[in-house]
Amino acid sequence: MNDTNRRLMFHGMCLFLLGLLTGFAEQHFANVRMGLAAHLEGVMNGIFLLALGAAWPHVRLSATATAIAFWTMLYGTYVNWFMTLLAAIFGTAALSPITGVGHSGLPWQESLVTAGFMSVGIVIVFASALVLWGLRKQAQA
Repeated sequence: MNDTNRRLMFHGMCLFLLGLLTGFAEQHFANVRMGLAAHLEGVMNGIFLLALGAAWPHVRLSATATAIAFWTMLYGTYVNWFMTLLAAIFGTAALSPITGVGHSGLPWQESLVTAGFMSVGIVIVFASALVLWGLRKQAQA
């Protein structure tokens, strides 16, 4: 995976563009505040992937750990944007005490968005810890 950093930057720009496009539609969502959050999630997660792509050549992990870090980062960033977008479309308040005030979706929608956000939280923390491990000083050798 010698071009992994370029792939991360490509996905960063894709997610950044999705975030920008989400911003054009935010007034049409059931929950406009969550629409704004989806716009910001796309833009910020895209920038995060761009920065990670720039730092990636310095990450020292085994081939398996590298693949896990790459795919979990992509999962975490894309699904974070997508679940926030779904929450805006459905008008759910799942795990969103500020942006979800006064909104609620159907029980299955609330459950879906809750499960999605919980999976993102677990995966992105795990992936970040893995990348941090690969950036430690001892990993340079």
